[in-house]
Amino acid sequence: MPIYLDHAATTPVRPEVLEAMLPLLGGTFGNPSSAHAFGRAAREALDDAHERLARAVGADAREIVFTSGGTEATNLAVKGAAWAGRPRGHRLVTTAVEHHATHHTLRYLEKFGFEVVEVGVDRYGRVDPDDVERALTDRTTLVSIILGNNEVGTLEPVLEIAERVRARRGVLLHVDAVQAAPWTEFSVDSLGADLVSLAAHKAEGPKGVGALWIRRGTHLLAQQHGGGQERHRRAGTENVAGAVGMARAFELRAAERAELLPRVRAQRDRLAAAVVASGLVELTGHPVDRLPHIASFVARGMEGGSVALALDLEGIAISTGSACASGSTEVSHVLTAMGYPNDEARGQLRISLGRTTTDAEVDAACRVVPDVLARVAEGSPIAEVAGAPGAS
Repeated sequence: MPIYLDHAATTPVRPEVLEAMLPLLGGTFGNPSSAHAFGRAAREALDDAHERLARAVGADAREIVFTSGGTEATNLAVKGAAWAGRPRGHRLVTTAVEHHATHHTLRYLEKFGFEVVEVGVDRYGRVDPDDVERALTDRTTLVSIILGNNEVGTLEPVLEIAERVRARRGVLLHVDAVQAAPWTEFSVDSLGADLVSLAAHKAEGPKGVGALWIRRGTHLLAQQHGGGQERHRRAGTENVAGAVGMARAFELRAAERAELLPRVRAQRDRLAAAVVASGLVELTGHPVDRLPHIASFVARGMEGGSVALALDLEGIAISTGSACASGSTEVSHVLTAMGYPNDEARGQLRISLGRTTTDAEVDAACRVVPDVLARVAEGSPIAEVAGAPGAS
């Protein structure tokens, strides 16, 4: 049976979530903006989803805006805050290792005269809060930072950054928690942020639905216009079934974190140790301050895509980095920012576990992954791999 080890890309919808969604895909199909009984039933389900998701992430229901996913949530946060703050300033601060949803959005805003400052990171992909503070000026209106990196798993010092940002009046902090929220002891308010992006499909919820938490009192300009849905912050008929599914997924995850996180972390560490023991890879990302489900590597002298394909033929699904950049011929901007040269960065591999990953699957991966690495290294025309037979 195939083994799925790409949970950082997406997760299977768990049965309890599907069960919660099904009534909204059938009998309760009304438009929540309609005044008749069908619409009122849908509205009740949507309001309940706001309440339940808010409780699961430590928020108030009125602070939750449902979106079409994490990317839209981040676009709404970054663009909405940038334009709302434009009369005060045009400087936007971020890091060099953000998800493309943030990185490309900021590049877009540069076309309209915004100044984007990218703060560098260390070899582990971790930003220094002091460097963020030094990037702040009187014209800064927004800092946007990822909580847990989607490629290498490094956790950023968001709390320390939030302290610096709060000391500068008028500067908002957006945190991209899409990858990290299901895998940390998570509460939006505890981050010290003003805006937090979330996505359902990273937590065994449905694809195509996400949420933006907007701290009460935060000024944001809507980026999607039409009706007055989501308290005039995001127009468009709501995906009620998706919202209900997201709320249920986050409820379940909040209830099981105490057991889940240490179990998956132990599985991840066991697999990472077996892969590193092959002598053919280097672990990337912070060795301690990292998400519990991601193990990332560079396989020197090998193309990550060749290794991933070989593993796929053996029935093991992994990735070569962010699923949002699949098919790209460019090396990872995350690894580049961490100081890896292009020839090493091309050997990027990401193995990510999930709630449904079994010990037997980890045992199999511990055997198969090193074997596949050795075979690919042996036949690689790129370069002799350090640690392989005959390597110096």
